[in-house]
Amino acid sequence: MSYADRLFIDMCQDILDHGYSTEGEKVRPKWEDGSYAYTIKRFGVVNRYDLSKEFTALTLRRTAFKSAVDEILWIWQKKSNNIHELKSHIWDEWADADGSIGKAYGYQLGVKHQYKEGMMDQVDRVLFDLKENPYSRRIMTNIYVHQDLHEMNLYPCAYSMTFNVTDDKLNAVLNQRSQDILTANNWNVVQYAVLLHMIAQVSGLKAGELVHVIADAHIYDRHIPLVKELISRETYPAPDFWINPEIKNFYDFTTDDVRLDNYQTGQQIKNIPVAV
Repeated sequence: MSYADRLFIDMCQDILDHGYSTEGEKVRPKWEDGSYAYTIKRFGVVNRYDLSKEFTALTLRRTAFKSAVDEILWIWQKKSNNIHELKSHIWDEWADADGSIGKAYGYQLGVKHQYKEGMMDQVDRVLFDLKENPYSRRIMTNIYVHQDLHEMNLYPCAYSMTFNVTDDKLNAVLNQRSQDILTANNWNVVQYAVLLHMIAQVSGLKAGELVHVIADAHIYDRHIPLVKELISRETYPAPDFWINPEIKNFYDFTTDDVRLDNYQTGQQIKNIPVAV
């Protein structure tokens, strides 16, 4: 069993056993048939992953590694808000006729701000600080920009990263306001673990801890039987993570520069209903 499996199983069981049901409350999401999508939720879930020990992929079922990495590069490297620059179709529901998701995610990371050192966007500011002042306690990004919320087709779920260097290791806290545990939990954990590895490497550091803070960790009502079956499955050892050691510039990374080896998993769950 991987450590990610253990955390995921324990988190899901805790939500199922002790979570609060939103049934009957006024909720926004709906199922495809128009009925309201209720959840069982836990507030303030915190999961810690030590990337120096093993990678964070579940083995209970396969996480779409390449697609997850493609999305995180779409946000952090391309700083894009257009689905035509993304290989998967996970954002199609939120895009307008031109493919834009509004002033969300990558758009915010690409906005340049005035600093004492000059104009930089948030990603370049992180890279600059990790090179010039790595022990700063001010290295962070935040894409939950209130003045632009009305122009976002979806408010950011994972909205903030805080980076912190301890000795020669780069650690990070990922803050997430809300998470659909079945569809998105390991997807987000995997892609931000890859991001941490990438930024650590180009900064001359080693990947340390990823701390994932979820304000509202929920399982949708129609996902409950799927989650119960999933967490009862056989598990396998964590896969081996490889990152191209030749890459020294964050903007040179592609999806081919990272991979998972020896990734043994259970069967994928197909046709998961998604609430929007």
